[in-house]
Amino acid sequence: MTTRANAPSVSVLARRWLGENATFYLFAAPFAALTIVMGLWPIALSIQTSFTESYTALSPQPTYVGFANYIEVFGDPVFTKSAWLTLRYTVLAVVLNLVIALFYAMFLSSVLLSRGAWIFKLCCFLPVVTPDVAGYIVWKWMYSGDFGAVNAALTALGLPEFGGVSQVSTVTLAILIAEMWYHVGFYVVIFLANFAMLDRTLDEAAHLDKAGFWRKFTRVTLPQLRPAITINSIYALIQFLKTFTVVVVITKGGPGTATNFVSYYAYRQFDQAQYGTATAMATILFSVIMVLAFALYWYNQRRDWR
Repeated sequence: MTTRANAPSVSVLARRWLGENATFYLFAAPFAALTIVMGLWPIALSIQTSFTESYTALSPQPTYVGFANYIEVFGDPVFTKSAWLTLRYTVLAVVLNLVIALFYAMFLSSVLLSRGAWIFKLCCFLPVVTPDVAGYIVWKWMYSGDFGAVNAALTALGLPEFGGVSQVSTVTLAILIAEMWYHVGFYVVIFLANFAMLDRTLDEAAHLDKAGFWRKFTRVTLPQLRPAITINSIYALIQFLKTFTVVVVITKGGPGTATNFVSYYAYRQFDQAQYGTATAMATILFSVIMVLAFALYWYNQRRDWR
């Protein structure tokens, strides 16, 4: 029987545990330091700035105004409209990107495509490693009403011209297509990794039971794709809630305020030296992203996919 006197002390256990994990901490320490210095510290400073008067925000002794900036932001009708635009665009972008990525990954995983799959994988993933600004500049040229390739192709086919980024009715679709071109490849790679780990015996059992495609997909394949769906849905939610680069490069928030998303509106406020309200908007967006991401993770973990 082990007595309290013979039991190892807390300090001994701590040294033993640290020794067993020393290699891990040695390699993780630089990245942890970078995360704190380049990630958490700027976030903390941004939150602090959101409670200060804009014209003193960058001074050594800023004037703190409590929640005045947040009250101003929530009372701003432009911010309210911007928030609804952001949420609507995020829902559309997340759903379309994940659905297209899922079925494209299924297509790439098909045994019928075993030989030429690498070509489709390469074409799908190339945009992901392309600089996003360069890619969006090309899309801006393609959407041009004067010399754009999109309208030139439509005209050659005898189809009506596409309004692109110059019309309110088509600008959301235009930037959605550009962002799908850039992001879908990443989601496809995650789905492909999950497809490679599927239990094929379940497919064989479903085949013996004469289950149809849709029943086999929803009852056998989809439940096993939970890890990929969770990762992709959370990443896509974060990515599209903070949509910024495509707006800066292609639309500048227009036409009118049709693409004046929260991140771009906060950027404009910051550019006009409204540091307090700009960081308040950024803090609100950050909080919404964190809450929705954790809620989505919790839902995916608890949901019965069968």
